[in-house]
Amino acid sequence: MRLSRRTSWFLAAFGVWSWIIWTTFVKNLWKDSSGQAFTGGGHAHPTAYFWIHLALAVTSFVLGTLVGLVGLRGLRAARSTPAP
Repeated sequence: MRLSRRTSWFLAAFGVWSWIIWTTFVKNLWKDSSGQAFTGGGHAHPTAYFWIHLALAVTSFVLGTLVGLVGLRGLRAARSTPAP
């Protein structure tokens, strides 16, 4: 299967976007002071909310990386073949 340059750029940008968004989310989750992510005022007792959202973030990191790599491979393939 061949990807267009436009699609390849979109997939690569999506991978970068995913890392930016989810890194920010994890930082904010870690700093949570509302009591949703941690109980007892410190980071010693994470809640189910924390673990579920951390799992979502890790999954999104993995999927964003894979999608970004597909985009990069598409860009490399488009660069090595002459445009019609």
